Amino acid sequence: MHVTGFTFIRNAVKFDYPIVEAITSILPICDEFVVAVGKGEDETLRLIQEIDPQKIRIIETIWDESLRKGGVVYAKETDKAFQAIAAHSDWGFYIQGDEVVHEKDLPIIKEAMQKWKDDASVDGLLFNYIHFYGSYDYIGDSPKWYRKEIRVIKNNKNIYSYRDAQGFRKDANQKLRVKPIDASIYHYGWVKDPRVMQQKHLHVHQFWHEDEAEKHIKVSAQGFDYSQIDSLDKFTGTHPQVMQARIRRQNWAFTHDISHKNLSLKYRFKLWMEKYTGWYVGEYRNYKII
Repeated sequence: MHVTGFTFIRNAVKFDYPIVEAITSILPICDEFVVAVGKGEDETLRLIQEIDPQKIRIIETIWDESLRKGGVVYAKETDKAFQAIAAHSDWGFYIQGDEVVHEKDLPIIKEAMQKWKDDASVDGLLFNYIHFYGSYDYIGDSPKWYRKEIRVIKNNKNIYSYRDAQGFRKDANQKLRVKPIDASIYHYGWVKDPRVMQQKHLHVHQFWHEDEAEKHIKVSAQGFDYSQIDSLDKFTGTHPQVMQARIRRQNWAFTHDISHKNLSLKYRFKLWMEKYTGWYVGEYRNYKII
């Protein structure tokens, strides 16, 4: 079995993406790793070059700055990396620049890839998600956070990144057929110094909306306001080992009263239905579980 990791990244230093941790977290079960490094404003290329030259293959790209709606530029960059995976590879393991896999889950993932490698009915593997917010101590627990997504796919070049690169589809807009696995993606996209978070938020916004980001985002000297969140819970697990040094470097304080829930009636209804029926009403599913 041959596994190739793949991702895209740009301005990782400027916006403090844990891209090194992301790549190194899954590198032990990858035979090769393709990174599409976009031309940016910092030393991201050098950062990637220093990780593991024996395994990592870099393709340098230029982002299409005209794609300023719906985050489609992220999908285009993802596709560049995926298309660069060699034909002899069985699986592509996708990881974004703010996602990390816990080392305890690597054997589970590898076993699942081996199990369904030759099963033509399986297009990919579905992961659980843990979304951190504000600091490394809190996780989002409202229905606005997506709970599952595809991160391992067959090396089928008819598969492509969908919309804003959250998931994948194939052929004529078909959802992938996937097997759920008991492994999680630790998503750290909402954990940064508030000043850096504000800069990142402004930058990302320009690839979602054609008008100016500043018209929609309140800019503050103190940085991003993490207090504007509907519901959080305390994280009681352990972080991946590759994240420990970054966690120790946290230089801002964030606390939240988890008993305070500012949920809409729609979200309260969804949570109530899930609790008493097990049905998660209206959950977005960009996949078919088989």
